[in-house]
Formats: sequence, structure tokens, C-alpha cells
Amino acid sequence: MILFVAAFSIQSLASSADMSEDAIAERVKPVGNVYLDGELPDVAAATSSSEASSEPRDGATVYNTKCMACHATGAAGAPIKGDAGQWAARISQGKETLYSHAINGFNAMPAKGTCMDCSDDEIKVAVDYMIEGL
Repeated sequence: MILFVAAFSIQSLASSADMSEDAIAERVKPVGNVYLDGELPDVAAATSSSEASSEPRDGATVYNTKCMACHATGAAGAPIKGDAGQWAARISQGKETLYSHAINGFNAMPAKGTCMDCSDDEIKVAVDYMIEGL
């Protein structure tokens, strides 16, 4: 009886699987593609250029997706958002200096805080967001 149930179960599983050539090709297709330098397909180039032309992100969005890792924890000496004591000396240098450090990098902070898809204006609004209310 057990053998009959096992054989029936296996038979029903096998018959329910789509064995058409298209279904098999879909199941065994590669997960991704490998391109050599300079062989980037036009589709990917179009995607990256369309992303660049999208609406700019606001300060909260940039901070929460890119800056928060260091500026919420103080990692590598980053001033913590909302801590007036940590920001006072930096703010006293002026916003243009803050912007320059954020865009070009300063001390342990890499250029744009590694947000390479952020525009300079998006970095500036993120800085403004971090220091607002201090």
C-alpha cells in the first residue's frame, strides 16, 4: 500500500510539471549575464541615463537611504544627526564648507558618502536635513 501511494504521488508530481520546451528553457536559463569592459548593452545604458533624469530626492530620502548608516551611529567619527554639540564646530565653518566636505569627502568620509548616484544638490539637501533645527 505504501509503495502504491508513493508511486501515485510521484506520478502526479511528474505529470503536473510543464515539460514543454519553453517551460524547460525558462527553468534552466542563466540567472544573469557577464559583460566584458566596454560591452555594456544599450538597455543598461538607457536605464542608467533614465535614472539620472528622474526627480531629485529630498533630504530625508537621501539621509535615510544613504547617510543614516554613519550619521545615526557616529561610525568613523561622523557627527550624529540631531546632536548639536557634534555639529557646532562644523556648522560654524559655514554651509559651503559643509557642502564641500560632503560632496568631495573629508577625513574618514568618502566623496558623497559613497552615494555615487546622488547629485551635488541631493547631497546639499541631505546636509541641510541633518543640521535642520540645530
